[in-house]
Amino acid sequence: MNKHCFTLLFAIGLVSLCCTYSPAQSQSSKLYEVRIYHPNPGKYEAVIDRFRQYTTRLFEKHGMENIGYWTPTDTSRHELIYILAYPSRAARDTSWKYFGADPAWREVVAKTEANGKIVQRIDSYFMTESDLSPVIKPQKKSPLRTFELRTYTAPPNKLPNLLSRFRDHTKTLFSNYGMEHIGYWLTNEKEGVQPKLVYMLAHPNEAEGKAKFTLFRKDPRWEKVKTESEKNGLITEKVESLYLKPTDYSPLQ
Repeated sequence: MNKHCFTLLFAIGLVSLCCTYSPAQSQSSKLYEVRIYHPNPGKYEAVIDRFRQYTTRLFEKHGMENIGYWTPTDTSRHELIYILAYPSRAARDTSWKYFGADPAWREVVAKTEANGKIVQRIDSYFMTESDLSPVIKPQKKSPLRTFELRTYTAPPNKLPNLLSRFRDHTKTLFSNYGMEHIGYWLTNEKEGVQPKLVYMLAHPNEAEGKAKFTLFRKDPRWEKVKTESEKNGLITEKVESLYLKPTDYSPLQ
């Protein structure tokens, strides 16, 4: 075989290898931030409306990606919960710096807080996509869906086991019951602290979401998986669930 033929065959083989190899799941390097706004008494609607009229557009102006905006289905909880995405932590900090200094934003604050501050407290945490996640792409569907934000805390050193169970079994069973996967993330924690698994599902409504979970938990396949995955001890110590309805201006509905 001459040198040119060998080079050609090598190149063809390399292209073939590249075309047939596919990673199990692509993973975005974006930084996500969940922000929870707790309005001052009597200011709930004012907070919701300020985002509707001004804030989301100013976020976009400063390079922040609006993923979704929700309020709890439990109407006793007066909160606005939203998710933003950024290229990186540095980009996030720069965006917020310029947003806060923007004269247009300062004018909005002066106008909407002429009779007092409308936000009592803001909680937030950062996340990155796990390899469990589908491509997170905000989209609106009709009729409006109900979303469920679920947070799992694993015992020390058990997060890999929990992720494996989701990867190998849980997600498939969710799909079998018609639960729609929106995103799967891991929280960013300080050094030495194990991340939490945060994920979002979509359901036609809250009642149907709860009914599907009841059937899922009684499924013999799930009972078998749960038993086998916990033979050396529990792999979850806390599960939190929050049902949410999208605002009329949420990119994800």
